[in-house]
Amino acid sequence: MRLATTALATASALALTGGALARPLPEGARYVALGSSYAAGPGVGEPVPGEPARCGRGSLSYARVLAARLRLKLVDASCSGATTAHLLGPWNELAPQIDAITPDTRLVTITVGGNDVRFVSNLFASVCAARADAPPRCPPHAAPTPAEWTALARAMQRIGHEARRRAPRAVVVFVDYPVVVPPQGTCAALGIAEPQAEAGRAAAARLARVTAEAARRSGARLLAASALTRGHDACAPQPWSEGASLRPGGIAMHPMIAAHAAIAERLEQMLETNR
Repeated sequence: MRLATTALATASALALTGGALARPLPEGARYVALGSSYAAGPGVGEPVPGEPARCGRGSLSYARVLAARLRLKLVDASCSGATTAHLLGPWNELAPQIDAITPDTRLVTITVGGNDVRFVSNLFASVCAARADAPPRCPPHAAPTPAEWTALARAMQRIGHEARRRAPRAVVVFVDYPVVVPPQGTCAALGIAEPQAEAGRAAAARLARVTAEAARRSGARLLAASALTRGHDACAPQPWSEGASLRPGGIAMHPMIAAHAAIAERLEQMLETNR
């Protein structure tokens, strides 16, 4: 119950405490956060000033909560909409995210992959199709092809290897996606029909397997947020992820403050065992 209690506590307190906490990394150690919106945290706390607006970096993302608790020097390169290609290469005006990793980096977290296989965009398409007043043209639901899954697996492993090469002293942790779709069935809050819910479950499960394999093959560690947030999907009594029905400031089909807080706490626990 400790994780649930902590995650549902006031998130601002989580972000601002830290004076009495054990510090598994030296104070001021460089921490680089990479990934897509599930790392950036749009709608999670206030938008971080001075950051690219399109990246949607929230003040209470798991990276920012962890950095505040352990007094780390955070370099947040995560950006909403990012794919693995944007971690490994430039994205318009943004440099490759992985370029933020320097030899003195001590911690790297990586949450990415969903956009490569259209995980969230397919959920949005399913919501549109399930509406009684659906518009004439909903976005297409495009299931990822076997080739796309293969390409994702290779890119994820490359990211893990490259992170470890660039920062040999760093702890590199892949953080997979929190649960959005329940293990069975669907609900009004999620806003999609059962066949589309099953497709979402299958995609989430495969994405978790790809992430775990990338961590194993690259010698990185894995934080299975998919397991950590089990029982807190968008249909649960205490959801940690939004469905189609939004709470104030929420982002559809994305993790809430509680999920980010729980991930930050689990990361801290993982780092303590790595000292």
